[in-house]
Amino acid sequence: MEPTSVVIVLTTLPADMDPAVIARQLVGERLAACVSAQAPMTSFYRWEGAIQESGERQLVIKTNGARLKALATRLGELHPYKLPEFIVVESPITSVAYQEWVNASLTQDSA
Repeated sequence: MEPTSVVIVLTTLPADMDPAVIARQLVGERLAACVSAQAPMTSFYRWEGAIQESGERQLVIKTNGARLKALATRLGELHPYKLPEFIVVESPITSVAYQEWVNASLTQDSA
């Protein structure tokens, strides 16, 4: 993965948690250029030997390859779950302008 490649990270939070708590932290620390919080949804999953159901919100985090490891560490510190979802999707095609914006947002003050 190239350091300047745009990367999307998916994670979920409890539906009753304010997503701004984590989103503002990640953007403020320049670990994410943007964090989009989706509407509450219901997730079904197997955990500790049983099928679980809970309300969650999906966060879509835009970053780059260079910040990915630091983002994973920080998200682990901030996240309320014992095992946070951390799914990485590298964007195979990104417009040059968007890639430049993401990289600038992670390294300097941008307007």
